Amino acid sequence: MDDNHSGSCLCGAVRFRTSGPLRGVVYCHCSQCRRQTGHFVAATASRDADIVIEGADALSWYGASDAAKRGFCRTCGSLLFWKHNELDTISIMAGSFERPSGLSAESHIFVGDKGDYYSIEDGLPQFEKSTPSIKVADG
Repeated sequence: MDDNHSGSCLCGAVRFRTSGPLRGVVYCHCSQCRRQTGHFVAATASRDADIVIEGADALSWYGASDAAKRGFCRTCGSLLFWKHNELDTISIMAGSFERPSGLSAESHIFVGDKGDYYSIEDGLPQFEKSTPSIKVADG
């Protein structure tokens, strides 16, 4: 699979390109992700060194906790990124990539926090909080 991917927000004011491998898509059901998106987040991740972000003047960062921030387009409101302050990786919303993305689903995290109006029945691994390999703001 090609390691070069690109994407953008809804209005195109913020664009990005990745040049390295991407993590499998992780679905996060935590209360912050649910409140910001209205459902749950589907995100992959890239090393910081492997992403170029254009349109920084339209990109706004919200410090959702002391440990992490969320990046969104201030023009159209699209959530694009989640960044842990101590890591050299950035999570990228899977839906913001141009197609075909080549991405595949990996797991669900914070299922103990998921909304009560849906069930998870896709057979992917589910974790009450996070996986041992994914450092999140909550632990």
